[in-house]
Amino acid sequence: MDLKERILAYMHEEAYRPLLAEDLAEGMQLTQEELVQFDAALEELEKEGAIIKNRSDLYGIPSRMHLVVGRLSMTAKGFGFIIPDVRESEEETDVFVPGADLNTAMHGDRVVARVTPAQEEGRSREGEIIRILERANEKIVGTFESSKTFGFVTPDNTKLSQDIFVPKKAFHGAKTGSKVVVEITKWPDRRRNAEGKVIEVLGKVGDPGVDVLSVMRQYDLSETFPEDVQEAADNVEQEPAPEEYRGRRDRRDLPIVTVDGEDSKDLDDGVFARRNPDGSFFLGVYIADVSWYVREGQPLDREARERGTSVYLVDRVIPMLPKELSNGICSLNAGVDRLSMACEMQISPEGEVTSYEIIPTVIHVYRRLTYNIVNKVLVDKAEPFVSDNQDIREMLETLEALRHVLKAKRHRRGSIDFDVPEVKVKLDDKGHPVALIKREGSLAESIIEECMLIANETVARHMDTKHQPFMYRVHEQPSDEKIERLNNLLGAFGLFVHQSETGDIKPMDVQQVLEKVKGKPEERIISTVALRSMQQARYSDMSLGHFGLAARYYTHFTSPIRRYPDLIVHRLLRETFATGSIPAERQAKLRTMLPEIADHASERERIAIEAERETTDMKKIEYMAQFVGEEFSGIISGVTAFGIFVELDNGVEGLVHVSTMVDDFYEYREEQFAMVGERTNKAYRLGDEVEILLVRANVEERNLDFVLKDNGAYDPQAMKNAVRGGRNKGPKPAKSDKNDKSDKAKGGRQDAKKRPARRPIDDIIADLPTSEGEEKPAKKKRSHGKKNRGASGEKLPRPEHNSRAPHEKRERRERRESRGGERSGNRQERRDRENGRGERDYHRVTVTGLNSAVWPDPPGYHERKLREESRAEKAKAAPKHRPRPHRKTEGGTSSNK
Repeated sequence: MDLKERILAYMHEEAYRPLLAEDLAEGMQLTQEELVQFDAALEELEKEGAIIKNRSDLYGIPSRMHLVVGRLSMTAKGFGFIIPDVRESEEETDVFVPGADLNTAMHGDRVVARVTPAQEEGRSREGEIIRILERANEKIVGTFESSKTFGFVTPDNTKLSQDIFVPKKAFHGAKTGSKVVVEITKWPDRRRNAEGKVIEVLGKVGDPGVDVLSVMRQYDLSETFPEDVQEAADNVEQEPAPEEYRGRRDRRDLPIVTVDGEDSKDLDDGVFARRNPDGSFFLGVYIADVSWYVREGQPLDREARERGTSVYLVDRVIPMLPKELSNGICSLNAGVDRLSMACEMQISPEGEVTSYEIIPTVIHVYRRLTYNIVNKVLVDKAEPFVSDNQDIREMLETLEALRHVLKAKRHRRGSIDFDVPEVKVKLDDKGHPVALIKREGSLAESIIEECMLIANETVARHMDTKHQPFMYRVHEQPSDEKIERLNNLLGAFGLFVHQSETGDIKPMDVQQVLEKVKGKPEERIISTVALRSMQQARYSDMSLGHFGLAARYYTHFTSPIRRYPDLIVHRLLRETFATGSIPAERQAKLRTMLPEIADHASERERIAIEAERETTDMKKIEYMAQFVGEEFSGIISGVTAFGIFVELDNGVEGLVHVSTMVDDFYEYREEQFAMVGERTNKAYRLGDEVEILLVRANVEERNLDFVLKDNGAYDPQAMKNAVRGGRNKGPKPAKSDKNDKSDKAKGGRQDAKKRPARRPIDDIIADLPTSEGEEKPAKKKRSHGKKNRGASGEKLPRPEHNSRAPHEKRERRERRESRGGERSGNRQERRDRENGRGERDYHRVTVTGLNSAVWPDPPGYHERKLREESRAEKAKAAPKHRPRPHRKTEGGTSSNK
């Protein structure tokens, strides 16, 4: 146990109060050598947030000081949640942080927060951030806007709610409308926004390729490798040497095949199968031996560990390893010798692995197949595919039979299969989307999946039963809250998922529920909610099993070219080949290293998924923009307080805002996963089929707006104005509390400067009638007044006056000057003002009720409004009655009579 671990152990177990550094050292009875290292160790622990130093220079454990340390995850609505580094019990939820208590922290920052218990049962704890340990956003991607003397960068990431101020000397060639990368030079404080300098101009918004490049910069994804890493890759031989075959089983005589997608280049798995005379199967799964070429601690390994995974964006692959390895020496290309790590298994007719060997091999791939070719042979039995593969047709049929056996075994033990189709975006040469292709699972993909699953399980069981340090892929039980929510839904259909005394459920119970509703109207809603109840799979150094697969043991062994945990798995297997066990000293080191590697790999996987989803969604919206104004059928895929999400058959999802539903007031009923009309009792439930109109597509904001065909009103111009107010313009922020001072009080660089006008967002909006039988309202002239506004958001004409009171003119002039001098301030405050707390409430967080931006005015509303304002103007212009002074003070209050 090193000194840092000893300090933490002492403070957890023996320190009953916060201690001075001297008292802590004395209590631990440190040696003279340890005292020399003590201050440095204490400082490192404080930086990590493992211990906290308070204002009295006393040290303590965060949990005992009612503090939490973790990563801040912001929402686009201006508040955030802290995901704790350590949870001492399941009751310790994420910590909700209101916008006023962020104290300049930004999305992704590692912070310390003071925590208060949840006000209601089932709610998150609340916290106030008191310290920022680590800043996460040193570089930010966004759109640049400039004036003569300064500029701003509006972040692409909506979770970053403040603009970045850029002095003129830091423009570095950026112009208004440029997509840029800005590096933070001064972090924000309570009085001003962050300041930065432009370090890269990616291109103009809308130029081909700039959109995907922006996402790459946002997530810090690079197609190029550092110089030392690329040099190491260049030095790797492109053919294995004969001396490298020593100690390996020679499997070059087996007709091993690879089966992948049409455009795959990193081929890391091959398979071979045969049926034994007794009806059992031999299955060999041969995986590229990447660990032979990527040695621990070398440049290639350090870079692969940092990247964690290959990232598959909509138009390119960002590899974990340089192409010299991923597409070259490590790829199991047909017709050449390759080094591999093999899991060879004997499998009974019931699908049980009766014996196995995990061995290093040398192979010679017989043929490269694709999913399409295998389906043509086994399913369609089409020519010339059958004739071209006659020599391996028997093996392919054996693989098909084995697939059925393995899948049936998984089903018997309770494995849950969620059939979620994948949507692929087809692009032209310039990167523009030309088609959305919905891919359903095929027989060929299922064959390979079953082979990989059984190999992963076998390898995980092998290392767990040996009690060796290892890397596992784990999928844990759903949380109690999600189980309860699922059961609430199932109860409406007479179904139930049984919980044990400890609150656990079995995968088999979920599987049986899904089978009972298969083919019924409620199938879609129940399968969707069941899927969303699942936890997210992750990597761990502990064997916790895989709930979704109903597997006691599971790891990732089959993709070391594109996943770092698989590379670690190969490396650890290799260390056991000589003696069957890893040396004790090495085991101790691994048990320290593996948790950190697992956490980092899980984080990098989540980043890769987010980047992939963002680029795909971006191209989906761009593709759908051509269909604005057209009708579609869709399924309700989500229900929230502010509307319903509808997924079209091509996999694209959009929002029907509650404010566009005109036949009733709609209430969100969470327990029913439905939006229900108060008067009509009409319900829109998760899984229902609806007809919609696509009325707006915004590529920059990456969202689509729908209205229900039989229950929708839509005013294109009012909607356009209201939506643009959300992130870019909007009304001025309301006054907030003492921790969130008004813009005028902030001072700062922008106080006396007029902020440059924002470029309009690229909206494509349908020109549809506002409602049946109603014409589109004429465009009104802008007015600065707040009162003369109709319910649909347009300005009303003021009544004519022959004269205006001088004091009123002066007040109006002062207000204009005051507005002109204010800086733009926090964009999130403006957004919050519109999120149900301002006068114009069209936005994605409005809870219920009518919406002034799209709801037509009731009869007589304008005339009544004009009369009221006319009376108000007359009352303001009328001379005010001056009260008589009290008779006792008529002569004044002076004592000199």
